[in-house]
Amino acid sequence: MALERTLAIIKPDAMQAQRAGAILGRIEQEGFRVLGLRRLELSLQQAQGFYHVHRERPFFASLTAFMSSGPVIVMALEAEDAIARWRAVIGPTDPAKASDGTIRKLHGTSVERNAVHGSDAPETSAREIGYFFSGIELGLTA
Repeated sequence: MALERTLAIIKPDAMQAQRAGAILGRIEQEGFRVLGLRRLELSLQQAQGFYHVHRERPFFASLTAFMSSGPVIVMALEAEDAIARWRAVIGPTDPAKASDGTIRKLHGTSVERNAVHGSDAPETSAREIGYFFSGIELGLTA
């Protein structure tokens, strides 16, 4: 397995429900290395920029409104096979379809309010991490 990086976001619903500590603890428990971490509040424009690949989808407006509705925590995580491992830990987008013990099963309430985000591919991960973190912040400079 190769060392990879992935972006994780603790979404506004989990922040409001005070689940960030439990989710951060789970990240450490699962062996991910946190390279960068930032709490912020996305503007609607920033949320639209992040989710621009979904701009033609019917859920785009509600998703970006939700993601700009309160604070989030964005993280760059690193581990062997990080993308697939993180997606296994969080479970499918719909918490009702998630396996017991996954983050979305434990902390999500709907397809949109599913507590966390995870990159789905290496290209996506690189773009998403770059949206929130510069190389110097992640120790990627010589």
